[in-house]
Amino acid sequence: MTLAWIGLGANLGDAVTTVRAAIAALDGLPGTQLRQASRLYATPAWGNENQPPFVNAVAGVETTLAAGDLLQAMLALEQQFGRVRDPAVHWGPRALDLDLLLYGRQVLDEPCLQVPHPYLHERAFVLVPLAEIAVDLVIPGHGRVRDAVMRVDACGIAPIR
Repeated sequence: MTLAWIGLGANLGDAVTTVRAAIAALDGLPGTQLRQASRLYATPAWGNENQPPFVNAVAGVETTLAAGDLLQAMLALEQQFGRVRDPAVHWGPRALDLDLLLYGRQVLDEPCLQVPHPYLHERAFVLVPLAEIAVDLVIPGHGRVRDAVMRVDACGIAPIR
């Protein structure tokens, strides 16, 4: 089993319900068990800021799936929740976004899969929830989560009660 970390986000429809349901659905992926999940966080839009704010969280799963197979299962889960990928719209609104942040201690650089996620170390909307549940986790090439979260602007990020 490999411990993998997944970022979740949504800003269309009932995003809180969607992210909560997606966390539960991760536990149903083949060969995969949910081990922990952060609280949900309200976060400002990032990249393309002309869109509704997001709901974000991070989940840790143990899986027997290879990294590429886990990614494919995550993409299928996004589609089940109504995600439609438009290559013309980068960082736009979405019903559900799942990102494979880390896969064990592996570093992968494949055409459709980069682990650690290439923006993980600079995105507060991922680092804040990740720090909640795995503050001592090491991001290969970038150090511990505790240090990375101190280097980003977390202004506007708040837990959802």
